[in-house]
Amino acid sequence: MLAVLRNRAYRHLFTAQVVALVGTGLATVALSLLAYDLAGANASAVLGTALAIKMVAYVAIAPIAGAVAGRIPRRALMVAMDLTRAGVALSLPFVTQVWEVYLLIFLLQAASAAFTPTFQATVPDVLPAERDYTQALSMSRLAYDLESLFSPALAAFLLTLVSYNWLFAGTTVGFLASAALVVSAVLPKPTPVERTGGSYAKAAFGTRLFRATPRLRALLALDLAVAAAGAIVFVNTVVVVRDHFHRPAGAVSLALGAYGAGSMLAALLLPRLLTRAGDRQVMLPAAFALPAILAAVTAITAVGPTGWAWAALLTAWALIGAACSAVLTPGGRLIRRSAADADLPAAFAAQFSLSHSCWLLTYPLAGWLAAGAGLPVTAVVLGAVALAAAAGAAALWPSRDPDTLDHLHTDLPAGHPHLANAHPATAGGWHHGHHYVIDQHHHTWPRAAAGH
Repeated sequence: MLAVLRNRAYRHLFTAQVVALVGTGLATVALSLLAYDLAGANASAVLGTALAIKMVAYVAIAPIAGAVAGRIPRRALMVAMDLTRAGVALSLPFVTQVWEVYLLIFLLQAASAAFTPTFQATVPDVLPAERDYTQALSMSRLAYDLESLFSPALAAFLLTLVSYNWLFAGTTVGFLASAALVVSAVLPKPTPVERTGGSYAKAAFGTRLFRATPRLRALLALDLAVAAAGAIVFVNTVVVVRDHFHRPAGAVSLALGAYGAGSMLAALLLPRLLTRAGDRQVMLPAAFALPAILAAVTAITAVGPTGWAWAALLTAWALIGAACSAVLTPGGRLIRRSAADADLPAAFAAQFSLSHSCWLLTYPLAGWLAAGAGLPVTAVVLGAVALAAAAGAAALWPSRDPDTLDHLHTDLPAGHPHLANAHPATAGGWHHGHHYVIDQHHHTWPRAAAGH
């Protein structure tokens, strides 16, 4: 897997991603402490609002950024967003009002909503070979998981030496280092975007691409399955560990570490697995595993805090991490298959926005249900959501899903460049086949190809 790091451009981009993630992790810890200083006992409400603002920024800004990415050089856009994030991080220690925190968090997450999809769209250009790109997807998954384990530990160590305000300085350094690494990377020139319509149509193209492409509709359903299971872990772990099992605070990190370990193990195995099985054969079984695991979580949280139940919970968290990784990691391959090179920024931006819409739904659902109905009911409801989403993905994603599709054009005149290899159809129009994606010449999916 590390062989992809021999590519200088990707090595610089990957390193930029890692240092930016570490900086973000430090900011998360520092923000919690800042919220406590500003709001005291209401710190949880402040952080909850900040999380909601983060998701709203992701959902609202990413499609706009995807449209802008087609007009601005990607490297310039990523560097500008890194510098914006560095400036916001540098400002956070100086805030004195809660509303200032909300404003700066929105700016920080809006910049991330522009940076991340642009970064994701750049990697396929840097690593055009399918095997290399698959390995890069696993590397990115590992980077996210390692950051979730490493950043809190680093923050804890630094807090023994300096005040939490200095963590924001570390965040600033991380984003500046990321900008420098992006500047130093020699990136391929992206394919020019050829798209008609006004600004709204260009911003909405990625969403239209998902709506019109069967495998991408399935990917959105799979994102919902992951969000349903992931919300149990991220929202309710502290309640499960502290209130149900009566474990010390350090056990929360152990439980979250189990989730991360499962995710990392799956990411390490996926490149080899995906060479033997297709994306559908890997992603759908992993999605159907999630409701089964949540059924086990229902039983685990319904019994008393016994020793076997604690071990079972750690195992369930690790299995959720592995299944979520097996669903999420190949998603970039589906997007790459389903969009023209010029439309990749819009496609990744739409996926970023739509997937976070799923989390915006399941995060509060997990919290409200746990508080009002208890943990077993929460696991049952979110397990049902995951099962419905997995079943929907299986129904939406044709079992036979080739890249090349035969189709008919009735809207293009004879002699059009796109019809160079087409032949007249008996019922009128022009018939040909090629790698099919939704673009300026193909607005809907061929009916015959949408069946199973």
